[in-house]
Amino acid sequence: MQLNQLSAAIVTGGASGLGEATARRLAQAGVKVAIFDRDAERGEAVAGEIGGVFCAVDVTDEASIDAGLETARAAHGVERLLVNCAGVAPGKRTVSKKRDTGELVAHDVASFRKAVEINLIGTFAMIAKCAAGMAGLDPVTPDGGRGVVVNTASVAAQDGQIGQAAYAASKGGVVGLTLPVARDLSGYGIRVVTILPGLFETPMFASVPEEYRKALEAGVPFPSRLGKPGEYAALVAAIVENDMLNGETIRLDGALRMQPK
Repeated sequence: MQLNQLSAAIVTGGASGLGEATARRLAQAGVKVAIFDRDAERGEAVAGEIGGVFCAVDVTDEASIDAGLETARAAHGVERLLVNCAGVAPGKRTVSKKRDTGELVAHDVASFRKAVEINLIGTFAMIAKCAAGMAGLDPVTPDGGRGVVVNTASVAAQDGQIGQAAYAASKGGVVGLTLPVARDLSGYGIRVVTILPGLFETPMFASVPEEYRKALEAGVPFPSRLGKPGEYAALVAAIVENDMLNGETIRLDGALRMQPK
């Protein structure tokens, strides 16, 4: 499927980071992009710059997703591409010790549940609802292709570090659903691929001290730097255009293998 065959696309988490870069890359190719995000100020700004539409969406809220899809489809028609970039990266050990008292404290269930609800359940909810729309479209490739779903997991799904139990579990779930969902949707000509980014220049690293940043970059074999959001967006475009990529997870990490901490 060529980018110019994508009449419309939805990018969750499209107001910043990997999602923003992807939204911009798609818009440059002439795709009509709807940005789903909770950051209305930034989302409206990006959508305005790329000629897209912003939808205030919380991917953990089914009604919010439905409202966003209604708005996006009214503006652009049914999407042929969904890129799931919305997510959170909590950091907390399974058991930690209070600095002042030395008391041992268990990881709270609420923050673990929140990570799973946003990163995993939110991703699946978007896939299911968008795929239902894509399935009703006419095919646009000789093989009967109707649409593409690109998910964002993380190398933490395979190399989870200390303090990443919730994050790694939620992203591991995204990896785990990739193949069965691709098989579920194969009869409708909808492909599903998941990207596992390594260390990327996203807002999360904006406040990281320079010394720590350099240490992180040194841990990446080659190229020894943080990834650029545009490189993630370029992979999304390549996935769209290669019809044999389906049911697969792809590490985008410069050969990085995360150490325990």
